[in-house]
Amino acid sequence: MLQYYLLIGIIALASSYVSSTLKRKFLKYSKTSLRNGLSGAEVAEKMLSDHGIYNVKVVSVKGRLTDHYNPKDRTINLSEAVFHKRNAAAAAVAAHECGHAVQHARAYSWLQMRSSMVPVVSVASRLSTMVIFAGLVLGLASGIGYFVLILGFFMMGLATLFSFITLPVEYDASNRALIWLKNRNIVSRDEYKSAEDALRWAARTYLVAALGSLATLLYWAIQVFGRR
Repeated sequence: MLQYYLLIGIIALASSYVSSTLKRKFLKYSKTSLRNGLSGAEVAEKMLSDHGIYNVKVVSVKGRLTDHYNPKDRTINLSEAVFHKRNAAAAAVAAHECGHAVQHARAYSWLQMRSSMVPVVSVASRLSTMVIFAGLVLGLASGIGYFVLILGFFMMGLATLFSFITLPVEYDASNRALIWLKNRNIVSRDEYKSAEDALRWAARTYLVAALGSLATLLYWAIQVFGRR
């Protein structure tokens, strides 16, 4: 038990550190205007065009760090700061989200796998802990209780698997973005370093989340099945 809380504490500290560093990096890189004067929206539209993608729309959404690609309606959703601003941080985020659109257009296998899991995982991640507790209430000794527990762990395992499948999707989108930014001379050398640093820190948030999900799954497995 103590080891688990120590592990969770370390992961929580790592998550807080990565999150605060990410915000600090984006704030820093948002203060210097791009040499070419392109806004985040213009960077996104240019990257889509360069990849022959004309059925994806770039739109502005409210919030901070709310940027995402929606494969259902084929939209690049950029937060207002990214959509309108003309700096390395905005260019990095816009290009990253377009990286997902390129993955979609190229039928990138990891993205396809992740997308196929979304409907199930959205339900499983919300209900897994409740199902596990229900199994404990029913009792391990009873057949139904054990079945419910297995179901709960399966649901939690799906959520953990989903978090790890997300990693190659995010890292690949960043790599596609950085390659394009560099090859098309969208950013200067210093601007490229800023964009690369920002995206690397953004990717680490997904890594920490995946490790946290795995730690929780292992904890419950040890606590319940380790005592049978």
